[in-house]
Amino acid sequence: MRIRSLTVGLAAAFAVSCPVLTAPSAAVPSAATAQPLVVDRVLTYDARAAAEFRAAVDRGAAIWNASVDGVELRPAGAGQRADIRVVADDGWPRSLPDSLGRGTVYIGRQAIDQGHSAVRVAAHELGHMLGLPDRKPGPCSRLMSGASAGTSCTNPYPNAAERAQVEENFEGAAAGASM
Repeated sequence: MRIRSLTVGLAAAFAVSCPVLTAPSAAVPSAATAQPLVVDRVLTYDARAAAEFRAAVDRGAAIWNASVDGVELRPAGAGQRADIRVVADDGWPRSLPDSLGRGTVYIGRQAIDQGHSAVRVAAHELGHMLGLPDRKPGPCSRLMSGASAGTSCTNPYPNAAERAQVEENFEGAAAGASM
């Protein structure tokens, strides 16, 4: 996200300075009317029903936010309908996407009770909401390998291929656009 802000800032500075040399100042868009070069896709999530896993869900969302630029996961505001609902239950973790970026995530206590990392589970299930399938069996370095990596695997970070797939999934998605 910081790179995008820097790029937009540099582009705006260039747009402001170049027309002075080549065109009338009336051709320069104001900051209020200028369109951003890249549009973020913001997805909201509601982790109020995630019980003891709420912090793990927030950490999983933060990991995705630091890993990709094409989409951002934010907690839903008061009274706002969330794109992603996160619920704790006694079963196995699972995701039920309605569409790309929308659906319900279940952080199942069964996996956590067996020794799986709550943050890895949360990041993995959020990965499904971002359009990633399970990749089982798989190594610990692959987030979407899920439980097949074993209980000793605590890696909650998507690998390069997973990050690239999410970027591709959200490429060209306009803010607020229905997916």
